[in-house]
Amino acid sequence: MASQSTVRSQTPPQAAPPAPPKGLAALGRWLAKRRLAVLLVTMVALIVAVPFGSDVESRLSEGGITVPASESARADELLNNRFEGGSPHLVFIAAAGRSIDSPDVGADATALTDRLAKEPGVVQAASYWTLDKPPTLRSKDGRTGLIMVRLAGDEDEVRKAAARIVPDVVGEQGALKVTATGVTAVRMAIEKRSEEDLTRAELLSGPLVLIILLLVFGSVVAASTPLAVGILAVIGSFVVLRLLDMVVQVSVFSVNITTALGLGLAIDYSLFIVTRYREELARGRTVHEAVGESVRTAGRTVLFSALTVALSLSAMLVFPMYHLRSFAYSGIAVVVLAALGSVIVLPALLAVLGHRVDALDVRRLFRRGRRATAARTDTEGFWHKLAMAVMRRPLPFALTVAAVLVALGLPFLRAEFGDSDDRVLPASSPAYQGAQVLREEFDNREGSPLNVVLPDIDPAASAGKVAEYAEQLSTVPGITRVDALTGSYSEGARIAPPGPASERFKADKGTWLSVVSDTEPYSERGMDLVETLRAEPAPDTVLVGGQAALLVDSKATLGDKLPWALGIIALSTTVLLFLFTGSLLIPVKAIVLNLLSLTATFGAMVYVFQDGHLRWLVGDFTVTGMLDIDTPILMFCVAFGLSMDYEVFLLSRIKEEYHRTGDNVSAVAWGLERTGRLVTAAAALVATVLLAFATSSLTPLKLLGVGLALAVIVDATLVRGILVPAFMRLAGRANWWAPRPLARLHRKIGLDD
Repeated sequence: MASQSTVRSQTPPQAAPPAPPKGLAALGRWLAKRRLAVLLVTMVALIVAVPFGSDVESRLSEGGITVPASESARADELLNNRFEGGSPHLVFIAAAGRSIDSPDVGADATALTDRLAKEPGVVQAASYWTLDKPPTLRSKDGRTGLIMVRLAGDEDEVRKAAARIVPDVVGEQGALKVTATGVTAVRMAIEKRSEEDLTRAELLSGPLVLIILLLVFGSVVAASTPLAVGILAVIGSFVVLRLLDMVVQVSVFSVNITTALGLGLAIDYSLFIVTRYREELARGRTVHEAVGESVRTAGRTVLFSALTVALSLSAMLVFPMYHLRSFAYSGIAVVVLAALGSVIVLPALLAVLGHRVDALDVRRLFRRGRRATAARTDTEGFWHKLAMAVMRRPLPFALTVAAVLVALGLPFLRAEFGDSDDRVLPASSPAYQGAQVLREEFDNREGSPLNVVLPDIDPAASAGKVAEYAEQLSTVPGITRVDALTGSYSEGARIAPPGPASERFKADKGTWLSVVSDTEPYSERGMDLVETLRAEPAPDTVLVGGQAALLVDSKATLGDKLPWALGIIALSTTVLLFLFTGSLLIPVKAIVLNLLSLTATFGAMVYVFQDGHLRWLVGDFTVTGMLDIDTPILMFCVAFGLSMDYEVFLLSRIKEEYHRTGDNVSAVAWGLERTGRLVTAAAALVATVLLAFATSSLTPLKLLGVGLALAVIVDATLVRGILVPAFMRLAGRANWWAPRPLARLHRKIGLDD
């Protein structure tokens, strides 16, 4: 009996059955079980989406740079609705090859001007020949004259009318050879170039991305899965933009960032999911188990990362210009779709592929035999050794890299901001060439005057006051001529009496003045001129509009709203990273290091694109001495989001290891080892997609691509490889500290598994 009792006591108790998966792990297994249904639904959705979203560019708006309710916007609205006048949208340059005062030239030019005036959508057409031959509309050599056309409607209606009129006018017109420029002609050329350059960038980056994926995975099948998710994300975003356009105005230029960001993020997210899936298979898990575990771990990180990127992009919603808001719409849409595609469609696809995910291993072409395709994460590789080297001397490494980044960012202190004009186009563009003719052959900026609106004055009873005001404005330095209801003025004197063209300044209530200067509108001097006119004593309420006034109002609005945008990014980053890690120090570290990583990018913007250095490296462009005012904001939001993307992936592995061992140094080293290769590959993929924009002939697209690619490369190398290990080594256990109340809060609502 004793012997039997002993035997029974040594028998191990029966193991409890494993707990059923829950949360994201359960979702992953559910997707694996219903993999064919998930893929079938995806294919049906894709078939519907392709025709619906394929023409999205033709439906989106081209404008959106105006600040609603600003002084320049109200002035332009009054000019459109009450006077049907204002600055010309199109400027036709009519070259005769001989004196434009020749009778036959005058007859052809007058006929063309009259024909334009009768075109649908044209509210005003005037020329050198119909305005009593003012010298400012004649070139210095007397062989070229100007025809100026104002179109009716909003930005989209103006663009449609211009697209119909310009092709019929450009070319030989009797004795004249006509070319087109002006604000609308330039914007149409920019839009057309943007579409062409985007297509070329996609064709260039696609094969390069596939090559990098093959180098990372070694398998054609594994490398193809991220591309599939990227295509789904981009097509889905086009559908979202088309749907949004039915509710709000969406800028056509948002499509540029949609393609690059969608493809880059979808590949990033898929890269982490597929890598984790292959690791789980290598550990001996079944296909369904590997899918579930991949969704639970990498999928959770992907969702959290997508949330941080989306919140960074949402900061652009505080700006009232729908041009910037559209980038937020498209960016958030593509981030959400990339994440959903990675955690829903991709797991179903992996469940179908099973172990065949490593099929068509191209490395067999270069190696003897076949090696295991799963990346080994239990050996001290390059990234582990780098982290340990940095953490042995954290302070010198941190100070050296920080000093280099700050030094690279110093040029941004002298940044000057303007708006995109003809000079962002390549020199071969007819709109650019026409604008250069205006600069070189004409003394004034006839195509971009300032519009001074007196909305409340009685023009009939106050003609004397209007004349005095026009004389006063004509004495302002930089003003060459003022046209008003009472005639034309220069240097304080009337130089021409009122004529037929003066009728454009008349309405039942109010009047306006056209103020022509010798100043480039998108320049510091042009903006100073706006402020001077707004400060001049006036007989009644005054609204100053025009291109330069639009830039002044845009700068003021962006300056007012920028602190709110930065606050949204800082607050959302702090809250989300606290929920993710339970730490107060890590969110602060993330913000500081992300800002530091952007210094080199913003310094390069000024050094290369404002000052004109290294043009041989990024491709030729026209140096204007300023940066497009919207681009730094767009780049900051996108680059900060991408930096947070890599931060989250690294932190997820560091936190996983720290919870397992409690050793801060070991956790950082192994976290970097297990993500360093992937983050580097992801950064290389995103940088490849973005650098394809450098082939663009448009300066803003070139700047956007080069700047964001540089930000991604710096962040994935210097910041993640050196600054993060150095900082976390210096902070030690304080990395994971939080006050007791917050620690209890994190245990309740934190984003732990």
